Formats: sequence, structure tokens, C-alpha cells
Amino acid sequence: MLAGCSQTSGGDTNVAQAAGEDAKGDTVQTDSEAPLIDLSDYDISQSQLGTVNEDGLREITAIADLTPHSELLEFIEPSLEAAGLKVVLVATAADSTTLEKTQNGEIDFSFYAHWPYVNDQNETNGFSVVNAGDIHVEPIRAYSDKYTSADEISDGDVVAIPNDATNEFRALKILEEQGLITLDDSVDSTLSATVDSIVSYEKNIEIVELDSAQIIPTKDDFDFFITNTNKALEAGITSNVLFSESGDNNPFANIISVASGNENDPAIQAVVAALRSDAVRKYIEEKYNGAVIPAN
Repeated sequence: MLAGCSQTSGGDTNVAQAAGEDAKGDTVQTDSEAPLIDLSDYDISQSQLGTVNEDGLREITAIADLTPHSELLEFIEPSLEAAGLKVVLVATAADSTTLEKTQNGEIDFSFYAHWPYVNDQNETNGFSVVNAGDIHVEPIRAYSDKYTSADEISDGDVVAIPNDATNEFRALKILEEQGLITLDDSVDSTLSATVDSIVSYEKNIEIVELDSAQIIPTKDDFDFFITNTNKALEAGITSNVLFSESGDNNPFANIISVASGNENDPAIQAVVAALRSDAVRKYIEEKYNGAVIPAN
């Protein structure tokens, strides 16, 4: 079984271009709920990561957020073990040290963030973490306990949005797509925006920037709020979805992050192949009902 222990989440959750190839996608149905994914292209015995345990499985370590990341890893666990590989989760919540641990080899991969965030952290901290493969998109959505439709949004309404650079951009973009604000054209090239990037308000709403972890606990203070779907899933909220980001050609797919050079290790390639397989795509589509979308 995947082993995990909790940490306090402090990272930006939620990819840009895929660095790995798609999985073969061939599956062999077994008696268990999850089919076995064919990973015969990957020779785990040639991996330079982790150690071989007493059962003869190569163990590699990771940090992955709980939903849906750890759930996806659990789904592919039988396939990985059949290929001779075991992923040991040292934590099921990423924090501000996760990419540093990925960079220095304390863990073999992390699975919680999108490439724009990882790239920003690389530039800020001098890391060289790379994208081993795009896995899924967690669309950012507008929710409300007050309204059932975006048409009900009125002048004077207050909306909470995440205050980190990439998710604030995403939140502001869906507000623009709904015709509530207009952003400076330059934000599309940088994938970064703040309320200072707003050139006009088409509806007189008030936008409150908050740490993403504080939005759901304080949602009753707002007419509507914008957050990532993984946070909504983990919190189990039943708020109405007013509008959502599209998953098509979305640069914010969550990725498998590894230290530079490890993207070519067969153990990492096997994990990416399994997570990008047709079996996992089907599982995502059936389990999460649009709140999580397989990456292209």
C-alpha cells in the first residue's frame, strides 16, 4: 500500500508542455477494480532511484497532495507493483519545502503543482526541477452558496480569489470571460495577474485577494468565491458552481516534478506512463465528474 503522513499544505496546487511520452494505454482486466496497465516498456531494474525492498520491489519516494493526486497513485499501485515498482508517499500534503526536497533528492518526485508554479519557484530559488509529464487539470471554478447562476451576480457583490500569482491570474481570467471585468492584454503572455491588471470593471464587484487556504473556511463572508477544484473536493463543499475554467489546452495541468535528469529514469517514466494511460483517463472522468480533467 502507498504509505503517507500528513503535512500542512502551503504550496500552490495544481503544466505546461509534457516532457514524457504517453503511455501505451493497453490494459489487461484483472479481478481487482483497477485494470493492470501495461508497463513492459520500462525496465525498472535499470532505475537509479530508490532502493529495492525485501519483496524485490524498487521503492521510490514522493510527496503528493491527497485529492486527486494520492488517489490516482493508489489506483495505479497494482500496475506499478506488477512492473516491480512501489511508490512510498512520505506526505499527502505538499508545503513550501516540497520542491526543495525534490531538487535535492530527498524525495524522488512530487505531484501537486502545475508547471507555471514550478517554473516560478525554479527562477526564485535557483532550482532546476523539471516536468516529467502532464497528468491532469484541476479547473479553477467560481462557487456560491448564495447564487445558483452567474446571471445573479450584482453590483456590489464581493468575491474572494486566491492571491498567488498564477491562480490569481486564472481567477481573474474567468471573471473576464464572464464579462465582469476587463484585463490588460499583457497578462496573457505572462500567465500572471493581480487586481492591478484590471483595466475596467464591467460590473461593480469587489475583489478580495486571499491566501488560497483561507477561501473555503471564510466562504460565508462572500457572495461568491473562486478556488481550485481539488480544494473543493478535499473540503467536501456542496456550493453551487457558477462558472469554470476550460480544460482545453490548459497550461495549468498538474505535473510529475523531478530533479533535472531524473525525468529519463525508467521508474519515473513508468509512473508517468501509468498516470497518462487510458485506464487512468477513464477513472478520472468517471470519479471526478469534471472537477478533474485528464491532461491532453
